[in-house]
Amino acid sequence: MPETVASSSDLAAFSCQPRNLIGLPPGNMLWQMNRRRLLQSAAAATLVPAACEQKHRFSAPQPFATLTDLAAMLKVGQTTPLALVEHCFERIAQLDKSGPRLNAVIELNPAAKSLATSCQPGALHGLPILIKDNIETADAMHTTAGSLALRAHKPQQDATLVTRLREAGAIILGKTNLSEWANIRSPNSTSGWSARGGLTLNPHRLTHSASGSSSGSAAAVAAGLAPAAIGTETNGSIVSPASACGIVGFKPTVGLISGSGIIPITHWQDTAGPMTLTVHDAALLMQVLAGNFTVELNPDALKGARLGVVRNQCGKNAQVLALFETALQKLRESGAIIVDPVKLPNMREAGALSWKAMLIELRTDLNAYLKQRAGDVRSLADLIAFNEQHREAEMPHFGQEFFEESERLGTPEIIAAGTAARERARRLAGPEGIDATLQAHQLDALICPTNDPVGRIDLAHGDTNERVASTPAAVAGYPHLTVPLGFVDGLPIGFSFMGTANTDAHILALGHAFEEITQARRTPEFLK
Repeated sequence: MPETVASSSDLAAFSCQPRNLIGLPPGNMLWQMNRRRLLQSAAAATLVPAACEQKHRFSAPQPFATLTDLAAMLKVGQTTPLALVEHCFERIAQLDKSGPRLNAVIELNPAAKSLATSCQPGALHGLPILIKDNIETADAMHTTAGSLALRAHKPQQDATLVTRLREAGAIILGKTNLSEWANIRSPNSTSGWSARGGLTLNPHRLTHSASGSSSGSAAAVAAGLAPAAIGTETNGSIVSPASACGIVGFKPTVGLISGSGIIPITHWQDTAGPMTLTVHDAALLMQVLAGNFTVELNPDALKGARLGVVRNQCGKNAQVLALFETALQKLRESGAIIVDPVKLPNMREAGALSWKAMLIELRTDLNAYLKQRAGDVRSLADLIAFNEQHREAEMPHFGQEFFEESERLGTPEIIAAGTAARERARRLAGPEGIDATLQAHQLDALICPTNDPVGRIDLAHGDTNERVASTPAAVAGYPHLTVPLGFVDGLPIGFSFMGTANTDAHILALGHAFEEITQARRTPEFLK
């Protein structure tokens, strides 16, 4: 039977079941045994109610407990929201602010503990979640996109997605570091660096990139600092750091999650999305973030599914390709029909046109955002001037060439050309690209390795720009899921599922079934 992520009113009860009970009928012997074991352990652990005002000290959950695990613990009284927050704070103190010093969390929410004691009911009741520092919160925390330019003026209201999280009972634990301005400032940037937050490290190899721009979100979840985080993507900024740090990242169809209150690059490609330990947890978050959204996570979802191998997105790394071939065999054994190869046409042209349009749209969208936010910096021109005035702090490693180029692209003629470029890019990537390929081969999804191993951090020269298969789905605005595939030289590699618009639930179901047969995620070792 499928695991059903149901309506918001049903989700709290659903997500509190132990993961290995979901989908089994109550009469099933395994269900009965696991339920009895759970109740016995719960009774042994606590003989007191799980009320919000509970004064007892509960044992902390194991590191890397999932949202679903924690919801089950809360349901039976094995822990409390306050104990979860304290556990995450301790992990952050041990691993982020000392020890390996991952530098993934840019700011903690000073109200997190008091929020935990208020116990807002909802689908994510009591669950701690980190959010990227380009997503607005109207609280004591800043929202800066990693820039010093926005520190002096805080937003006046929560982003829509933050409102949804709060209403569902989630506790906003803090903000994560990112590539400053979501990596749209300079071609010579280093992913995971911001003037406000410093440099985020990859928890698997501290000498290597965490990728970006949602670097802190990915590193924090991978290191078990929090069970989940929210990232944002314009082109690769969720799937690239998620794959590089060995976790699940989901970029949904653009528009499925509201972009209100997110510092923009371009509304044509920008979207928030969940970054989690499992696809199951990503589906739980999508339920809340997207509203009327349901998923059936059927472990047999791969049976009969037609999956097209996009060889022109797979790269040439022999070790990555070997991992991928092993995964393809597991997919075949699970009943999937592998169509190999299929080709995505027009991708080079679509990517170039999208980039041309993006630099023009950056000025328009960012100006509109900064103007309504008010404060001292109210336009891209103001931002460029601020960075020049604070060059030592803001630009010690790289400049702002993309900002300067975008500022020059503000004439009516250029804006019109950008609009035409955007329309053509979306058509080439979507209807004439992904859609045409899916239809030609009657496919459920396109697949490929998400990434090649990330390079060593080099602040003097910037990113080494290894292959990431993000552009087709990003330009089209279509869903893209990355799930852990394996490791090359100790560095994580992801496996991508891409589909057409609004097939998000189906993509998640395929990814969940893949995750169940591969179980490739590993605990990081913080190697140097």
